[in-house]
Amino acid sequence: MIIPIEELEAETLAAIAESFVLREGTDYGEEEVSLSAKVEQVLVQLRSGEAVLLYSELHETVDIVPKDQVKFYLQGN
Repeated sequence: MIIPIEELEAETLAAIAESFVLREGTDYGEEEVSLSAKVEQVLVQLRSGEAVLLYSELHETVDIVPKDQVKFYLQGN
């Protein structure tokens, strides 16, 4: 199920984005990028619609996925 980000408090959305960044351990290349910058990049993608929040009833988890991969994720749950 897609969670509309407009229904979340800003602090909750930021906490979800931070958890995602920490969990994913993303590599941003040779230049070190701060945690806050990484979180902001995720929030920008969510606000622009490039990525969405998905809730899995099966796993009782929230994940951030690229919009073009939503169908794949929904089939797996």
